[in-house]
Amino acid sequence: MSQTSTGESQNHEENLTVTPRLGRVRWTICAMLFVATSINYMDRQVIGLLKPTLQQSIGLTEVNYGYIIAAFQLAYAIGLIGAGRLVDRMGSRVGYPLFMGVWSLATIAHALARSALGFGVARFFLGLGEAGNFPAAIKTVANWFPQRERSLATGILNAGTNVGAILAPATVPWITIRYGWRAAFVATGLLGIPWIVWWFKKYRNPAEHPALTDAEMQHIRGSAGEQIGTQIPWFKLLGYRQTWAFAIAKFLTDPIWWFYLFWLPSFFHSRFNLDLSHLGLPLIIVYNVSVIGSIAGGWLPALFRFSANPARARLTAMFICACLVLPIFRAGHLRSEWAAVALLSLAVAAHQGWSANLFTIPSDMFPPSAVGAVVGIGGMVGSVGAVLFSVMVGKVLQLTQSYVVLFGMAATAYLIAIAIIRILAPGLKKVEFTA
Repeated sequence: MSQTSTGESQNHEENLTVTPRLGRVRWTICAMLFVATSINYMDRQVIGLLKPTLQQSIGLTEVNYGYIIAAFQLAYAIGLIGAGRLVDRMGSRVGYPLFMGVWSLATIAHALARSALGFGVARFFLGLGEAGNFPAAIKTVANWFPQRERSLATGILNAGTNVGAILAPATVPWITIRYGWRAAFVATGLLGIPWIVWWFKKYRNPAEHPALTDAEMQHIRGSAGEQIGTQIPWFKLLGYRQTWAFAIAKFLTDPIWWFYLFWLPSFFHSRFNLDLSHLGLPLIIVYNVSVIGSIAGGWLPALFRFSANPARARLTAMFICACLVLPIFRAGHLRSEWAAVALLSLAVAAHQGWSANLFTIPSDMFPPSAVGAVVGIGGMVGSVGAVLFSVMVGKVLQLTQSYVVLFGMAATAYLIAIAIIRILAPGLKKVEFTA
């Protein structure tokens, strides 16, 4: 009896000894992506916060503002044409900081603008630089995470969009009131420098990272390494229904996020008479809730995997997020700013949960070598939709002074998008091609 127990104890100790330590290097990489995305969105949101100030200082109109935002989105679309493929060719280690350097300089250049045209030029170059953020980040996730962890990792990095949107209203009004609106652009533009240094010092590809254990490498490559060396020309990706499922969903829903990002400060200012010193709290609440939505949305597919495959779980999560957006159609009728905050918090959180899963679709359907390009194509199409929507928003507000129609469009876009995904890419079927 004692010999048997001793033998079992020895076997148990041997099993404990040979169990390799998995390691958590991939989550450190994810944290770096989160910080980069936070900086990205902080830089782009500054102009939305300063819109009332700029209307007074340079006579900015609703139509002019719409064109300025459209200039950013047009450049974003142009940048995405090449950003995804550039990241695929150069790799994340070089490509990511290159894009951040461009957008940081463009942010600072806003301080030199004296007119709507000047802001349009600065926003154009900001769009070119910021176009590289998500193709680089999603490609990095595809290389560093197995399929079952990608939506959570994407949700975490995507939460950086909300953190950036929180930090901007928490700091930009304070800087503007004390030092002027030009200082706000300079201060936020300088944030990219320490991140670039950090990235070059710490980031390597998985095969080259000195701190990566063999166990964590096997964990990552369990699914992330499928067809990793296969290349496909950019134009051929347009022939796949899966590419268009992702791209059309971006076309329909990206403009809604841009609308929240660039027009919410103006909505609170015009609807509830909130000035620059009082805009911060409502926006901080909205974007704090949206952080929860981004991470929870990325985690949500795990709830359904006990009874469904990963693709069905992801689509179910996206459908839930689409339904949670629906109440936003009432926002334009509300008389209470806190009721508006509640509806907007739910809608923006649901959008971020949707986005975390939508961004994961390319890595579900395509090999890692094509993910950056597919994300770039989808982002480009989404930006085209945002350009058209921004121009329309400016004209609608100029004519009606009302957000009712715009919130109605925001409420329905996601359900239409999920229907199109199910039609064009049923089951998120994986693309298979040879070199």
